[in-house]
Amino acid sequence: MSSQGDALQRAHTDYEQHMRTCRQCHADNVPCAVAKHLLRLYNNARRGSARAGVAGR
Repeated sequence: MSSQGDALQRAHTDYEQHMRTCRQCHADNVPCAVAKHLLRLYNNARRGSARAGVAGR
């Protein structure tokens, strides 16, 4: 289960780092295609973590 937690944390970190460092996202204040993809990965990891938490109870 810690691997899912690690994946969730990594996906969140990747998204946040991209939003801070991407010139396009920063200048336009609108997520670029890469940011949207990273957010999708984060949301999928979050859903997977929630399912694993519910299944483990």
